This record gives sequence, structure tokens and C-alpha cells, in this order.
Amino acid sequence: MNSTTVFRNAILVNEGQTIELDLLVAKGRIERIDPSITAPPHAQVIDAAGLHLLPGVIDDQVHFREPGLTHKGNIYSESRAAIAGGVTSFMDMPNTSPPTTSFDELARKHAIAAENSAANYGFYFGATNDNIEAIRSLDPTSVCGLKVFMGASTGNMLVDDEQTLAAIFRDSPVVIATHCESTPIIQRNLAKAREKYGENIPITEHPEIRSMEACYVSTELAVGLAREYGAQLHVLHISTSRELELFEPGPMEGKSITSETCVHYLHFSERDYESRGNLIKCNPSIKGESDKRALIGALRNGRIDIIATDHAPHTLDEKASNDYLSAPSGLPLVQDVLLAGLELVQDGALELETLVQRMSHNPATRFGVCERGFLREGYRADLVVVDLDNVTHIIRDRVLSRCGWSPFEGRLFRSRIQSTWINGVLAFDGDVVIEHGAAQRLEYDRDNR
Repeated sequence: MNSTTVFRNAILVNEGQTIELDLLVAKGRIERIDPSITAPPHAQVIDAAGLHLLPGVIDDQVHFREPGLTHKGNIYSESRAAIAGGVTSFMDMPNTSPPTTSFDELARKHAIAAENSAANYGFYFGATNDNIEAIRSLDPTSVCGLKVFMGASTGNMLVDDEQTLAAIFRDSPVVIATHCESTPIIQRNLAKAREKYGENIPITEHPEIRSMEACYVSTELAVGLAREYGAQLHVLHISTSRELELFEPGPMEGKSITSETCVHYLHFSERDYESRGNLIKCNPSIKGESDKRALIGALRNGRIDIIATDHAPHTLDEKASNDYLSAPSGLPLVQDVLLAGLELVQDGALELETLVQRMSHNPATRFGVCERGFLREGYRADLVVVDLDNVTHIIRDRVLSRCGWSPFEGRLFRSRIQSTWINGVLAFDGDVVIEHGAAQRLEYDRDNR
């Protein structure tokens, strides 16, 4: 944490600008940004000519599976996969076993991360139908947000009581992050699929079962509640074009209702179920090619504010089930998220400055993360250096997630992560994760959402 590093001739991407500058890191913070910096004595000097220097990715939606599901992944393994992917901070979801729906379980997860995490960490508190008093007494500085499952997914945390939902939207002291799918609609669609296929439902039915209608009805309900009670709402993993009409375009600042999509909805569509099968089964489902195009357009115009992963590792054995109903939903994505985002830049679908805003600036601002997510003097030095003129082959041998596979296997990404820095300390050198011990618990300024 006390080391001093000068990045020379780097192409900094920050707050809508791309410009060649030097950057000085000292004592874990960005001390100076200038066209020319003289290195202090004993400083490490890195010539970053031709390379882009970005603020580290803040992934506001991961499932690192600890406690209780650690055969799939844990905070140690998944945080190392994250920093190899340029993710310097993560926010972990509460549907573990036991779920993070009490203050004791929240403290337990913070203790595990303090011991084992390679990336900066934060945790959501989970809502249930019967813990409203705990939600009301939440310390806003102790959690990144409140997770509300408004549709049944992995775990048993569905909140479907109307009075409870009203109380949550009225009284939550932190940002409410929702999983929006209508369980009754999903159940009706599933019953129709069973009538047609029996128990041998093909994976291609997944976007029909977890349909656009199921997403829209639930998202409309959440947005309506947020407007009625003046709540701070963030709708997770938008997957359909129709939902976009519920959100305002333009800059995120000043919005009380925001949205995000995930990187897999920007790269896969329903045509990929034939080749990828259960490997791309997730909730909400990956939908049509037109939905994918609309989501990318919404990133450009600001209807979608954030790109995340919903990183959810499952073992290959679990995913290999031929039974659609028993195959789990979720994809491991933290090691590939930035490279996959940069593919959109390489394609000309997104500006690099927009990608950085959606992956770094906006998550920091939306959740009030203190002194991270930007390249600013005085801020924590969470950095990622990328080479846009190199390539990365996505092969199984490079996967660091405990589950051991990537949905992008076989692809060639046209960028490479050269290094990742956590609080000014080298954490990934482009090939190897370094045991650095520099990760910190995220802190929040709730006046800076």
C-alpha cells in the first residue's frame, strides 16, 4: 500500500475523455494526473505507451456462493477471477446458504471477505416476506443495497406479499435492487410447456417460459412502487426491449430509478441455445436478437445505466444435465466481462468512454461508493491497463472461477488485460494473479448516489 508507481504515456479514459497523460500512484491513491510527471525516488515506472488506463470495473451484481454453496465458487476463487478480468470491486448477492437476511449473516460475510477477498468487496442485504423490521434498521453505510427478488430464482427469497413490498419501497434506507420476473406468469408458461413436451422440455423453450411478459409485468410493478413511494430503485439484468420504455434516457445523475443489463444479454441471443444449451441458461432468460440490439442501443442513449455480470458459477456436471428443469441457471462471467465489453467497442457498437461510464463511473455513483470508479486525484488507485491491439483466446485453461468454465469458450476477444491494480498494488500482471493483500471493504456516501 505504500508503494509508488508512475504510469507514463498512458491513454487515460475517464469521465468522457480519452487523453494521453501520466498518472502517479502513492500510498494506495491517485496522487497526481499530469501530462508529464517526474518519478519520485524509488518509484516504479511503467511505460504504458499505446495502452489504455481505465478505472477498475465495479461489478454490482455477483453471486460468489459463500457461504453454503462453495463447491461452485467462493469469495477467494471468484474474487481472483474478477481481478484477472479487470473487476476491482464487487457487490455480492444475498441468496447464499444461509441467506444474508440477518445482521449476523451480513457480519459473517464481511469477515470471510476481509480474510479471503482479492478485490474490494461489498454485500447486499436480502429482503424476505418477514424481515421488514431488520430492513428498517439497516445502517446505510453497512451494505451496498437491498436485494428484492420479485420473481423466484436461485434460492428461496421470493418477496410476493403486497404489504411487504409496499413497506420495503416506502421504508428502505438504501437503494433497492430488484430481480424482476413475474412468478405466476412463469408458472403458467411452464405448465403450457409441460403440456406440450411433458418433462422433456427443450432449452429453447427457456425464453418462452421466462418470457418478455414475465419481465415487463414485474418491472412495471417495481417502477410503479418506486414512483408511488419515492424510492431509490435499481432494476437488475434488463433482458427485453419492451422493459426499456419504463426508463428515462440520458445521464444517470439525478435519476431515482435506474437500470442495468448484463454482458451475456449483449453477446448471446435465443439462436445460441442450440449450440450452447444449458451453459447459457440464466434468469432472466437470454432472449431475441432484436432484444440484444435494443439493449445495446439503450446503453448508448442512457436508458440503461450500468453493465454488470450477474456472475453465477455452477459446475459443468450441474450444467450438463439433459433435464431442462434440473439444470441450474447462471453463468460465470467476472473474468470475461471487461473483454466482452471491449468487443462492443471494437465492433463500433459502443464508445470506449461510454463503456467506462457504464462499468465504472455509474456503479460507483449509483451506490455511493466512496473514492472509487474514477481516475481522480485523491481517489483509490483501482486501475486496469488494457491493450486494444492484442488478443485473448478464451480457453478453459485460463478460467480461474472454481466452476472451471466460461460461456465464451472458443471465442477470440480482440483486447487483452495487461494488469489490474487494487488500491495501488499490482494484483494481476496479465498472466498471473498476485497475492497482494490490498483489498478493502467498500465504503458508501449515501449523499453521492
